[in-house]
Amino acid sequence: MPVAGDWRVPRTAEHIVWWQPRSVGWWIGALFSIGASCFALGAFPPYATVVGGTADNVTYFVGSLFFTAAAFLQFRSSATRLDWWAGLVQFAGTLLFNRSTFQALQHGLTATEADRHVWRPDALGSIAFLVASALACVAVRRPTPATPRDPLWWAAWWNMAGSVAFGISAVASFVVPDSGELVNARWANLGTFAGAICFLFGAVLILPRTSEDRDRVEG
Repeated sequence: MPVAGDWRVPRTAEHIVWWQPRSVGWWIGALFSIGASCFALGAFPPYATVVGGTADNVTYFVGSLFFTAAAFLQFRSSATRLDWWAGLVQFAGTLLFNRSTFQALQHGLTATEADRHVWRPDALGSIAFLVASALACVAVRRPTPATPRDPLWWAAWWNMAGSVAFGISAVASFVVPDSGELVNARWANLGTFAGAICFLFGAVLILPRTSEDRDRVEG
């Protein structure tokens, strides 16, 4: 969740660079995109029906690893103190998602064990993402009539929307001890899917960009 650059510089038309593996920013956006895609796929009911519950849980776990790799790179490249804190909290949240999705691979968990080992780290990870997103939204400059919304501003708010959706999913994913059922399986899946799509949009927006003016000069 990087901080936007100087908005006083006149903006030119830009387009996303889809392949730039020498750029750390590209790797951050690409890894977040893959992780978000895995979570969206895992929360898509037809996918779980076709591949089965175990493979679906593996998809979540793999996605969480991509999230962690991206969050670590983003934390390492923090430009400001506020960015540093946002990156640290976000990285901690991804580690909690690692634990939650890994524990979900274990078979035979009771409702109490599922809540302790799967739901609790998931809920704490969702809280961490909310805090990190809030810090990132504060870090980006507020748009004014003379300074239109920067892609990083949009990315920060897409991430906030994704964090809210993940939070809703976490609440709905609590396992009721008496019945062993989720509070609301539909909202658990919907929140995860919607959150993953929001994170995907945010990840694409932080990919490196190049201006058309520079392309014309280089051409």
